Amino acid sequence: MATKRVHLDQTRFCCSICLDLLKDPVTIPCGHSYCMNCIKGYWDVEETRIYSCPQCRQTFTPRPVLVKNTMLAVLVEELKKTGLQAAPADHCYAGPEDVACDVCTGRKMKAVKSCLVCLASYCEEHLQPHYDSPPLRKHKLVEPSKKLQENICSRHDEVMKMFCRTDQQSICYLCSVDEHKGHHTVSAAAERTERQRELEVSRLNIQQRIQDREKDVKLLQQEVEAINQSAHKTVKQQIRSQLETEVSRVKELQEKLEQEITELKRKDAELKQLSHIQTTFTQPLYAGLAFYNDEGDSAKFIKLK
Repeated sequence: MATKRVHLDQTRFCCSICLDLLKDPVTIPCGHSYCMNCIKGYWDVEETRIYSCPQCRQTFTPRPVLVKNTMLAVLVEELKKTGLQAAPADHCYAGPEDVACDVCTGRKMKAVKSCLVCLASYCEEHLQPHYDSPPLRKHKLVEPSKKLQENICSRHDEVMKMFCRTDQQSICYLCSVDEHKGHHTVSAAAERTERQRELEVSRLNIQQRIQDREKDVKLLQQEVEAINQSAHKTVKQQIRSQLETEVSRVKELQEKLEQEITELKRKDAELKQLSHIQTTFTQPLYAGLAFYNDEGDSAKFIKLK
């Protein structure tokens, strides 16, 4: 009976810290696996003594005991024998905006950490000695930075691990006992924490002001709507008043016209009556006939024979 060949995705057997195939794989309580040295080095630099998973961020107290996952190690070894270890993906190489590894030759990989002691940045592969070597473990690793030289005191060529609050500048330890002696100095970490706290307070104040301004804007919008409605009513009232005035004027004019029509009809009836009387005269008698001018007024009488 033919057996089906199982195709394994090697990315499932890579350490998310060094991005390489697992070396001495260990599985931590949350179920994620790492190279033993990678996770040890990761936890060694933790200052809170609350250890977390780099992927899911689940925390563990106390620090978990690391035991090699033998089954996973066998699978990784089998993968290595197949020669299928892929080259780094394009997104692992440093771009124009990235911090490049200072050790890589040729096409440089992205740096994952910068060392304030070595004043260099390292990719996952070249950072490994900082996890493996006890002396290097004491070095201060920070997020990749292109401005490492800014952390070095130009006078004493030492890492500036302190901050002078009197002069508001970063200083090294030698500065604190030299020209900054007697000044109010704290550790750079303490100053960073204080600045972050102040920034958070400032952000909360700004967010509160934004909410207040949004309420003000909403109130103004409501006021504008009220003004528009009031103006609309006012316009309606003005129009109604104008209409009433116009209607009154038209009615008055209509009444005058109706009066004039009535008067004209009356005068027309008189003329008709006079005309009828004239046409029935059979004798040469003088009779009076009213003559009307253009305005319809009785101007004079004429005698008819």
